[in-house]
Amino acid sequence: MEITTPAAAAEDLADLWVDLAESQRAHDSHILPADNRPRIRQSIAEHLVQDRVLVAREDETILGFVMFTIERAAFKQDVLRGIVENLYVRPERRSEGIGSALLAAAEDALTEQGVDVIALEVMARNEGARRFYRRAGYEPRRVELEKPVRTDTTSRGDE
Repeated sequence: MEITTPAAAAEDLADLWVDLAESQRAHDSHILPADNRPRIRQSIAEHLVQDRVLVAREDETILGFVMFTIERAAFKQDVLRGIVENLYVRPERRSEGIGSALLAAAEDALTEQGVDVIALEVMARNEGARRFYRRAGYEPRRVELEKPVRTDTTSRGDE
C-alpha cells in the first residue's frame, strides 16, 4: 500500500465519498449522498489542484482517501487550524492501518503548512470513528446540539 497524491481521480473519489456519506446516514447525517455528488466532485477537483487530497492505493485500486485544508475563518483566531474534512477507507479494508496512515499523512502535510492545531468533525453516534480519532489523540473541543422543530410537515406525535 502507498499513500500518494492522486493524479486525476475526482470521479473515483466522488464515488467513494458517496459511499462515505451513505454510511453516515446510519449515524443521523442529514447529507443526501447522491444529491451532493456534483458538489463534492467539484470540491475534490479543487482539493486536487491544491494538493489537499491523499489516497491509499494498492496497485490501481484506491483503498481510501483523506481530504484536508487550512481553515479560513471569518473571525481572527489565536491559532491556525488545519481541518481534516473527509477520511474514508473501504469497509472491507478497515482495521489494516490504512485510515491511520492516511490521517498521519494529512497531519504531516498540514503541519508542514504551519498549522497550530488540527480539527475534524465526526457524527456523535459514530462510536467507531470516535474511538479511532481518540486513539489518534483527538479530543472533543466543541459540541453541536440539534433539536427538531415542530412544523406542519413533521409529526407532532399526537396523531
